[in-house]
Amino acid sequence: MSKEIDSEEVYEDDTPELEQADALEDYDAVEDEKQAAKNTEESDKDTEDAQDEVSKKKKIRGIIAELCLYAAIIIVCGVFVPRYVIQRTIVDGKSMMNTLKDGENLLAEKVSYRFGEPKRFDVIVFYPYGRDNDAYYIKRVIGLPGETVQIKGSTIYIDGKPLKENYGKDPIDYAGIAEKPIKLGDDEYFVLGDNREISRDSRYEEVGKVKRKNIEGRAVLRIYPFDKFGTFR
Repeated sequence: MSKEIDSEEVYEDDTPELEQADALEDYDAVEDEKQAAKNTEESDKDTEDAQDEVSKKKKIRGIIAELCLYAAIIIVCGVFVPRYVIQRTIVDGKSMMNTLKDGENLLAEKVSYRFGEPKRFDVIVFYPYGRDNDAYYIKRVIGLPGETVQIKGSTIYIDGKPLKENYGKDPIDYAGIAEKPIKLGDDEYFVLGDNREISRDSRYEEVGKVKRKNIEGRAVLRIYPFDKFGTFR
């Protein structure tokens, strides 16, 4: 006789294994999300660090650029301006009294003589012994290029005519080489100090006629002493 088999077939239950697999998948997914979040955070941090580094480099470049600008300004002010525009000059001696006194500080401008010529009665700064010698004088222009200058009896003559001027502190007792007519060349000037008694100027052989190339600039402003600050004539 055959044995009947129960319609409800007996089988092994694998539900726990499936649940465990699902749990592992969920865990892996969570871990993946955490790792992704961590990677994103690290990436953001790296990006932020990179941006900070770029910002620091820009800041350093900005500081360097500012320093270069300041250095350029210092060079211009320290070298270019005194050489080509204006320079401080100190009166040494009493040869320009009463207009200028010993120890006064002046500013001499150089621009106008680059575009024009010295004029009569300008107070100029020049190198009497040439630019190779550092010694400079401050005197007043009396004779201009092409003119003939002579001093007779305390009177200055330009091309045979008396010069009207009241800069001289005292009468001219010493005519020097100007006792005879002095013909000025196309680039030559005759200068005198306002204190005619003690000034060593174009009346003396070692100074003589002043070459245009040796004129440094025109004294225009007294800056010291402060109570006498201002222009002068």
